[in-house]
Amino acid sequence: MLMAGKLSTLAIARLTRPGNHADGGNLYLRVQPEGSKSWVFRFKRRNPVTGKDKTTWVGLGSLELVSLAEARARALEYRKLLRNGGDPLAAERARRAGHAGGRPFAEAMTLYIEAHRSGWRSEKHAAQWRATLEQHAARLLPLSVTAIDTSAVLAVLRPIWNEKTETASRVRGRIENVLDYAAARGWRVGENPARWRGHLDKLLPPRSKVAAVEHHPAVPWREIGRVMARLAESQGTAARCLQFLILTAARSGEARGARWNEIDLDAALWAIPGSRMKAGRDHRVPLSEPALTILREMKRLKRRPDGLVFPGGKPGSPLSDVALSKALAVAGGGDATVHGMRSTFRDWSAEATAFPREVAESALAHTNKDKVESAYARTDHLDKRRSLMAAWGEHCTRSPDATAHVLPLRRA
Repeated sequence: MLMAGKLSTLAIARLTRPGNHADGGNLYLRVQPEGSKSWVFRFKRRNPVTGKDKTTWVGLGSLELVSLAEARARALEYRKLLRNGGDPLAAERARRAGHAGGRPFAEAMTLYIEAHRSGWRSEKHAAQWRATLEQHAARLLPLSVTAIDTSAVLAVLRPIWNEKTETASRVRGRIENVLDYAAARGWRVGENPARWRGHLDKLLPPRSKVAAVEHHPAVPWREIGRVMARLAESQGTAARCLQFLILTAARSGEARGARWNEIDLDAALWAIPGSRMKAGRDHRVPLSEPALTILREMKRLKRRPDGLVFPGGKPGSPLSDVALSKALAVAGGGDATVHGMRSTFRDWSAEATAFPREVAESALAHTNKDKVESAYARTDHLDKRRSLMAAWGEHCTRSPDATAHVLPLRRA
């Protein structure tokens, strides 16, 4: 949302006194002695020779061509550019040059986001999409999509490729998407300079070579009974939610956001809508008896049919991820993370049971990366997963001392 500012359309029409009239946020309306009006952006930058700050004014266009809303949007863009070390004066010059040869990248980015917003999981995703480019690709925003070449893309990626490889890869993909969108709209032609395969993969080292995969620390599967026993001793909602998360092998956001209208106690089934899943697909979770016991206990806090199963401290808000992390630490989880509980389940399934790999992967709602194999997968293995989750529930609630002496079951 743009800042309201001090000026209004009526106030602007009435302004006749020559000078710079502040709207706020570095934006001014400049009134000339002869009566013409134009927008200017004011900022300070340090002179590298004298070390003193110098005030610089950037013209944004006349009032006849640039509306109040457009001027505020441009001022907001340049304030963000300043925070990221950019130069609004150079950006404005590039923007004007860019309009002569094509749409500015910032405009193409905004239109791309609007075109895809309805297909994304949440409004938060759209905000993160924009924020990533505004922070790491600020130098591209004022440039024409026709002027962005390989050197411009590398200037964005190289400073962060080795230290923030995951972020850099995400930035690269989003630049590529915006430029592809611009090409589809007829605003640029030629190869996409942000393309990885056959292009940037020749100029940058692969992610696997510069960033080792970081696995989330997990509780050893033989010790999960001890953690569950400690959680059972706690009276907090966070402890109940963490128990439910462990018993269902769910992600933190899925468990914390669980609502009563997703759960069928009679059918012992939790149906999570695709809008709340990482892969964007509906996911069914068979509920073991220990998981059902937790849900029956939480029913005392139920206020509405679609209310949160594990409500947070603020009415209508879910528990925070931090609350679950604290509950895990108190229960003796050590360095393990909440997400690491999924690894605990996966390790148990692989080492202590004879259930097929695809059943465990389905329980974790993992997407099959093999496109051919995925094309022939027509089931979510619900019946087999019922047996798997029942066995997992029994393992998690077994006496900690008994768990320590469990022998792995090997496939015949």
